[in-house]
Amino acid sequence: QVQLVESGGGLVPAGESLMLSCAASGRPFINYNMAWFRQAPGKEREFVAAISGSGVNTKYADSVKGRFTISRDNANNTMYLELNRLLPEDSAVYYCAAKFTEFALYSGSQLEEWYDYWGQGTQVTVGS
Repeated sequence: QVQLVESGGGLVPAGESLMLSCAASGRPFINYNMAWFRQAPGKEREFVAAISGSGVNTKYADSVKGRFTISRDNANNTMYLELNRLLPEDSAVYYCAAKFTEFALYSGSQLEEWYDYWGQGTQVTVGS
């Protein structure tokens, strides 16, 4: 009951930054735990970051902690991921994911199978 559309990907040199957006429609946005995952060619999809309904609680994968920042603007039904100091290993298709949890107090699971809804992804390519 929610549609997710990612945007903001592109080709950037190593060390630079990007801001990804995930626009949602459907049930009230605050009722969804939200997360970002990424998948490189030939590899399994991996967890990047998660955020609670209010945005108070967040969780990050060790590989991106300190470099990426997840946030959300519930008034505009949009989630963001700021990617700083990008590395070639960050190159992947980035997906936003959502799970309806009514109150969404918890920051969310790191497990891909926990989420109910997915966007189609946006490509991030980081040069060397």
